[in-house]
Amino acid sequence: MLFSWIFISIFLQIPILVCSYSIIECLVRMNYRLTGKGNVMITGFFPAFAIYPLNRTIDWRMTKFNRDFTVELKFRNYQCILAMMFAIEEINSNPYFLPNITLGFEVQNVPEGQRSTMHNLFVSLSGSGYAISNYRCAREIMSAAVLTGPSWAISEYIGTLLDLYKFPQLTFGPFDTTLSEQGRFSSLYQVAHKDTSLKLGLVSLMLHFHWIWVGLFIIDDHKGAQILSDLRNEMEKNGVCIAFVEMILVIRGSSLTTPLKNQVQILESSANVIIIYGDTDSLLSLIVNIKQMLLTWKVWVLTSHWDDSKFFNYFLLDSLHGALVFSHHKEDMINFTDFIQTASPFKYPQDTYLHVLWHLIFNCSFLRKDCKIVDNCLPNASLELLPHNIFDMAMSEESYNVYNAVYAVAHSLHEMMLNQIQFQTHGKGKEMVFFPWQLHPFLKNTQFINHAGDPVVLDWKRKSHAEYDILNFWNFPEGLGLNVKVGTFSPNAPEGQKLSLSYHMIQWATGITETPQSLCSESCDPGFRKTHQEGKAACCFDCTPCPENEISNETDVDQCVKCPETHYANTKKSYCLQKRVTFLAYDDPLGKTLTFMSLGFSSLTVVVLGVFLKHSDTPIVKANNRHLSYILLITLTLCFLCPLLYIGHPSTVTCILQQNTFGLLFTVALSTVMAKTLTVLIAFKITTPGRMRRWLLIARAPNFIIPICTLLQVVLSGIWLATSPPFIDKDVHSEHAHIIIICNKGSAVAFYCILGYLGILALGSYLMAFLSMNLPETFNEAKFLAFSMLVFCSVWVSFLPVYHSTKGKVMVAMEVLSILASSTLLLGIIFAPKCYIILLRPERNSLHHIREKTYARRKYLTT
Repeated sequence: MLFSWIFISIFLQIPILVCSYSIIECLVRMNYRLTGKGNVMITGFFPAFAIYPLNRTIDWRMTKFNRDFTVELKFRNYQCILAMMFAIEEINSNPYFLPNITLGFEVQNVPEGQRSTMHNLFVSLSGSGYAISNYRCAREIMSAAVLTGPSWAISEYIGTLLDLYKFPQLTFGPFDTTLSEQGRFSSLYQVAHKDTSLKLGLVSLMLHFHWIWVGLFIIDDHKGAQILSDLRNEMEKNGVCIAFVEMILVIRGSSLTTPLKNQVQILESSANVIIIYGDTDSLLSLIVNIKQMLLTWKVWVLTSHWDDSKFFNYFLLDSLHGALVFSHHKEDMINFTDFIQTASPFKYPQDTYLHVLWHLIFNCSFLRKDCKIVDNCLPNASLELLPHNIFDMAMSEESYNVYNAVYAVAHSLHEMMLNQIQFQTHGKGKEMVFFPWQLHPFLKNTQFINHAGDPVVLDWKRKSHAEYDILNFWNFPEGLGLNVKVGTFSPNAPEGQKLSLSYHMIQWATGITETPQSLCSESCDPGFRKTHQEGKAACCFDCTPCPENEISNETDVDQCVKCPETHYANTKKSYCLQKRVTFLAYDDPLGKTLTFMSLGFSSLTVVVLGVFLKHSDTPIVKANNRHLSYILLITLTLCFLCPLLYIGHPSTVTCILQQNTFGLLFTVALSTVMAKTLTVLIAFKITTPGRMRRWLLIARAPNFIIPICTLLQVVLSGIWLATSPPFIDKDVHSEHAHIIIICNKGSAVAFYCILGYLGILALGSYLMAFLSMNLPETFNEAKFLAFSMLVFCSVWVSFLPVYHSTKGKVMVAMEVLSILASSTLLLGIIFAPKCYIILLRPERNSLHHIREKTYARRKYLTT
């Protein structure tokens, strides 16, 4: 209970991260420096705290500390100092590792600004307390290596100087390709794994949750430009779109903020997932802006360079609750936690940092003159008592890299000793003297397995790609501040197994119970396809129904797939159905109707033929060449039966017989009509006696028209069958759900030639019949023949456009109806009047009636 009240009072009165002038003055006034004795020294430059001006107009280069400045404690970076001390103590305690050599350390704070940092570096190199270049004034041994980080900028401008002296430098910050340039940094080694697979991990996470519409907050430096280029390319390849990109200027210091350029766009953006790339120190202004906008409904995807303790001071824990963090995979160092628990000002009395913390946190009495605490302190006080979100006991990535860097230097020294590199003993053998550049060949080849079981390699060419732990930031209730491992990303794993997540452990942003969605447009359901919205990203689209007979059986397809010809799309256009095979069958209503019509008219024609045969000796039958009438009636009977070839399942035989039988029968019918009209012309028009008239009448010349015309039709049919005969075909387009079996005519030209030939016969018969219309009317059928030919031509002329405008069974039915219609009209127009006289007016079918009618006509003409 006592601890709870202590912490509450601390959080309400002292903001921890940004501390007041009076207490923190010690760190600045005494120029925080920490040393540990040893034969071989390792120097570390760590930004354990930073000084910021309270007024923007104050010159950052001022070195005099006054009340116009404030100090920010950086606990995450201080943990790196503890990691360095832990590694050195662990190495020194091992009698089999570096025997007769004791590692020592020197810790320097990295102040804000390049000028101050370089000053501290010269002081460390000269050993005199003064920045004197190219001189070593102290008698102590020079450091074997320098550790720098976590910022690449710190390592860069320190490395520029150290490279002149070929001084070994190991960086513990994130891997940076710029620092791998051998021409500029030949003495620099990066401990961290390569981050080249980070883009793959981020995109894999986006695809896993179907987040294809994301925003980017990226630091505006060369690393930010590189990650933006890599991310953009990887996202484009995988169909993830960028809603907006906000490049954040590097503004160091919590009091300096810059407004986001597109604040309204970000607030109104439909992107619910935002990736943030950059370290906390560089993006403090972004944190403040997020606080001001209260973006509590977004999902934040962060890189591992964030210091959670920074967020407490800005009350952003609720906003970042549910964030997903990509952190380099590392095994836990159990002994390190025990080491931190025992770290105190009493164990390390020379560490001013611990004295300040003990005074601030545990309210210990403090001597400002010496910057030391006195004994009236909380019993058993430890860093373990600090809240997790203020000081994390688990080893951070940077601390892990510091630990590996110290061991890398130690392994190199051990290898150098084993290879009997000359060491010079100075004084009484307490210190080992050697040149730092002698360590380079061993550092380049250093490769070992650390105590956690992870491989460590300094040569950047042989480094493996980093594996990532995916952490879920839990901060509900506020102040919890836990990073819970919910998944991993391994770039070297088989395809499909690189990303692994535990859904049940993920907590999303406050108020969100289901997996958030981040889409520019809602997904298109099956049966629809995406239509890109002009001027917008590829992820912004409209959903358009698939065209006729095309389907899409998945969501968000770019193109619909056309069903095979044997299938058709269902009503929702989500899958294809098998078409049913059909044809003009006898059991179809249309087939039944046509069959009954065909049989009925053919039976009627037989009846008419019977009537003519029964009354074959009557004048009306004999007057019009009864043999031609018989031939015409028999032909019409067959014409009426011809449609039966069109009904039923088509076969090769029926397909061949359909058109050829139709053409042959109508050729015989029309040539018979032509013969009848020619007979009338010969009988009435040729009035001058002579041999020709007698020969034509005796020889029955009109009867030769039928075989001649039929022979020509046989020749046309032969040519048709020889070149491109009709065949069985499938019509898959006429009816939506059916495949219609039809007879393909083979050659459309041949079919139209037959129709043209029939048209010529009909026109010829019409002309001859028209010339005979004014002859004596006694049993003269010329007018009926002319009218029948006119109607015949009208039927087939009307047939052509209708035939071409229909398909499938309807097209076949139209041809059958045209055959029945033309045959019926021939039967009715030519033979109906005769049957009327024969059956209903038999008195007019006699020679007496003919003579009376002839006598009356002559008498009328003479008067």
